[in-house]
Amino acid sequence: MSAVDTARSAAVRVPQITVYFWVIKALSTAMGESTSDFMVNVMPPVTAVIIGFIGFAIAMIIQLRMRRYVAWAYWLAVVMVGVFGTMAADVLHVGFGVPYVASVILFAATLAIIFLVWHRVEGGLSIHSVTTSRREIFYWLTVVTTFALGTAAGDLTSISLNLGYLASAVLFAVIIAIPTIGFFRFRMNGVLAFWFAYVVTRPLGASVADWLGKPTSAGGVGVGSGLVALVLTLAIAALVGYLTVSRKDVSEASFSAG
Repeated sequence: MSAVDTARSAAVRVPQITVYFWVIKALSTAMGESTSDFMVNVMPPVTAVIIGFIGFAIAMIIQLRMRRYVAWAYWLAVVMVGVFGTMAADVLHVGFGVPYVASVILFAATLAIIFLVWHRVEGGLSIHSVTTSRREIFYWLTVVTTFALGTAAGDLTSISLNLGYLASAVLFAVIIAIPTIGFFRFRMNGVLAFWFAYVVTRPLGASVADWLGKPTSAGGVGVGSGLVALVLTLAIAALVGYLTVSRKDVSEASFSAG
């Protein structure tokens, strides 16, 4: 069997793209934002970042050791990317004084480079081809960068451009309609539509989380980041538990290999 045939017959290491995927992805973006905010407010920021990195590293080790898609391991990695990705973007601004617009440009350029290298090495960017360790590394590098980019973009619109959290959420909700309508109505390339939507879900979820969690004096509802993080964590756990039992997001390749 050739190397190409082997890769095609291997188990896919990411979930099927269903409505469950997008719901949990949106929840995880908001949960990452609110959890990061809660942690840096209840403990020294440096300690919070260290804990966030350790959690991220452990989750990634668990995920990369899997040889097929496993719901709890995959979504644990996504959640920890959400938490640590938020911290990484915030550290640039708060810790090093980098303007949000510069952060957006930096992370966008990094994402473009990752896409370019991934495409040149593997010949495509489809997540349906994530069946090898190397492709999975490219995938997770992309995911981490999209979370950091989305965090910086959300802060740019809500803080630097003074739109506020609610208006930013509305803005990104409108933007995310572009790949949705483009794919279903105008036959936009599926890979382009996926990554377009994937990037935008981050600032959308983060803006909603900030709007709910921030105090009213800062333009939020005042629910509190801790409570928002807890509710979102429970919702994610319930959905992932359902997918673990039902396997509605498992591809046929993963079934046969598992």
